[in-house]
Amino acid sequence: MVHNQISYTVGPDYFHAFKFPQFNIAEALPFRVGAAIVGWRASWWMGIVIGVPIAAISLAMPTTRQMVRTFLRASLLIVGITFALGVASLFVPVDPAQFHHFRVPPGVTDVPGFIRAGLMHNTSYCAGMIGLGAGLIYMIVAVIRARRSVGNTAR
Repeated sequence: MVHNQISYTVGPDYFHAFKFPQFNIAEALPFRVGAAIVGWRASWWMGIVIGVPIAAISLAMPTTRQMVRTFLRASLLIVGITFALGVASLFVPVDPAQFHHFRVPPGVTDVPGFIRAGLMHNTSYCAGMIGLGAGLIYMIVAVIRARRSVGNTAR
């Protein structure tokens, strides 16, 4: 939802010409609220895709406290990576001569903004998968360390 506030600022046409119709958002709704609703509807399932594997691995932690702490840290790591790469995509130059490679609906008046907002969205989905990989590695290492620590104190 926060992500969409940034991308709405970058390319309002992306929402008005593409996302609002796609998610059946009424134009009478305040635009920022509509962008937040689009963000929720477009991404809630990523919480399942990312959260379930991280939660499953966290179950291997020796204590509930460690399980919760490492799950939250991994989640923050994933969100941070996703957000950082999504915002970083705004700084990648896009040559206007390449605009024809993008599907831009009729009526879009700010083609560069539309393309930038779209690239930010696409990059963020890819970044979520990169973040998931980092989160899984973090969780596996944390579980191994925690179990070794428990094994060493039991001796």
